[in-house]
Amino acid sequence: MKKPRPQTPSNRLGSYSDSFKDFITRGWAPYPSDPRPPLVAHEHARRRCQELSAQFPHDRLIIPAGGYKVRSNDCDYRYRAHSGFAYLSGLGNETEPDSVLVIEDGTPTLFFHGRVERSDPEFYSSSQYGEMWVGSRPSIEDMVSYTQMVVKDSSQLSPAIASPLQHSDGQRRILPGVDSRLDALVGAMASHCREADRELNQYLSEMRLIKDAYEVGEMEKACAATLVGFEAVIAELPKAVAHGRGERWVEGVFGLHARHLGNAVGYDTIVASGDHANTLHWINNDGDLHDGDLLLMDAGVEVNSLYTADVTRTLPVSGVFSPAQRQVYNAVLEAQQAGMDAARPGAKFLDVHRAAVRVLAEYLHDWGILDVSVEETLKKSGGEYKRWMVHGTSHHLGIDVHDCAQARRKLYRGGKLREGMIITVEPGLYFKSTDLMVPEELRGIGVRIEDDILITKDGYRNLSEAFPRNPGDVEAWIDRIQHPSRNNSA
Repeated sequence: MKKPRPQTPSNRLGSYSDSFKDFITRGWAPYPSDPRPPLVAHEHARRRCQELSAQFPHDRLIIPAGGYKVRSNDCDYRYRAHSGFAYLSGLGNETEPDSVLVIEDGTPTLFFHGRVERSDPEFYSSSQYGEMWVGSRPSIEDMVSYTQMVVKDSSQLSPAIASPLQHSDGQRRILPGVDSRLDALVGAMASHCREADRELNQYLSEMRLIKDAYEVGEMEKACAATLVGFEAVIAELPKAVAHGRGERWVEGVFGLHARHLGNAVGYDTIVASGDHANTLHWINNDGDLHDGDLLLMDAGVEVNSLYTADVTRTLPVSGVFSPAQRQVYNAVLEAQQAGMDAARPGAKFLDVHRAAVRVLAEYLHDWGILDVSVEETLKKSGGEYKRWMVHGTSHHLGIDVHDCAQARRKLYRGGKLREGMIITVEPGLYFKSTDLMVPEELRGIGVRIEDDILITKDGYRNLSEAFPRNPGDVEAWIDRIQHPSRNNSA
C-alpha cells in the first residue's frame, strides 16, 4: 500500500524522454550480494512482539511506522519512525517510511516498500522512494537477513490486513493516529473497534515502563554522547558570548554533536540564559549570553536506536557562580538529592517529587519568600510554592523523552517505582525578574538540575553521573575544559 504524496507543484515537475529512460537503466554496478548481519536488537524485538501478542491473543495487531510529514509544499521534515514501531521492530533510525508490522499469534511480519529494479521509473522519478533521490533502499532479502522477521513488500499489506483472521473470535487492532490511510482502512472493517485500538496503544506504552538490558545500554550511550555535547558547549562559551545571539551558538554546537554521535537531538534543546531560564520551555534560543549570567541548558542526544538522554545543567557563563546564584543552586541541588534518595523499588512515583519540593518549600520559607508554613503549602489546598516550581520533578525516559505517555495513570503517576524503570529527577527554582515577591538579588535567577536515573534492585543508579553537579565541581569542570593547558601543567 503506497502512500501518495501531496501533489507536487507543476513548476517542480520534470519530464523524461524515451532516450533517457533507456540510458538511465544501463551501466550500473550490481548491488552487494552479501546478506546484512542481524540487527543487534532483533531478539529483544521478537520477544516484545510476542509479549504484545500474548496480551491480545487471537487478534491481528497493526503497528505502522508512519510516513513523511510535510514541512511545506513538497518538502518534508526529516523522517523519524513512530516510537512504538521502533520499539517492536528494533530498527530505530533505519526504519523505512510507511513500513508496517502486522503481528498475529506472536509472529511479526514486516511490510515495507522494497527496492525496485533500475528499469522501474521509480528509480529515477520518485522523490520519496527513488534511489536517485533518497539513496539505495534495502531489498526484501536484505530486510529478512537484518530483522530476522518475515518480510513482505508493502503492496501485499492491504490484502494481508483484510484477509480472514486466524481466529474467529479475534479482531483487528491498529496503533491509532500514526497512519491516517491505515486508520481508515482498518476502521471500515467489521472486526474493528476504536476502544480496542486505545487498549493496544495503552498497553504498548506500559510495556516500555520497564527497560531491558539492551535499552539500559542504549540509554548509557545516549548519556555519554550528551556529555560530549555539553562539554563542547562549555568549550565554546567564550565565543558564544563574543559573537552575539549566544543561545543560538550553543544550540548549534550541541546539535552538531547530536547529529555526529547519534541520530539527532532527542527534543528541542532549551538554551536559556539569564531571565530566559525562568521560561520553562524556552526554545526560541535567540538571546545573548553575558558574563555574570547563568545558562540553563536542557538537552539530550537521541542515539540511532532512538533512545534519548535528558539532562539539564545550569552553568555560570563566566565560570564562577555569584553568591546569590550559588544560594539558589545549592537549594535546588539539595532538593534533587532528596528526590534521588526517595527513588527506590516499591516507592511511589510521586514520592520523588514530594521529597524534592519539600526541600524547596523549606528554603523558600526560610528565605522569607513563602509567607505560609511549609506544611500548608504542601497540602492540596495550598501549593503556593508552585509559583517558583510549577512543573513535576520526574517523568519516564527512554525511546521518547516523555516516555510511556499513554500508560494508565495508576501505573504512571499513581504507580510505584520498579526495578528497570528509568526516570528523570529535575527540580528547579525560577525567580522571574518581574517577581516582586522575591528579594531583588535573586530576581532573574533560574536554576534546574536534571539527571537520568535507573531504578535498581536496591535503589538507583545515576546514568548521567559523569556530569558534575556540585557548584564547586561545576566551576572546576568549566575551568578544566576552557583552560586545558593550564590544568595539564598543574
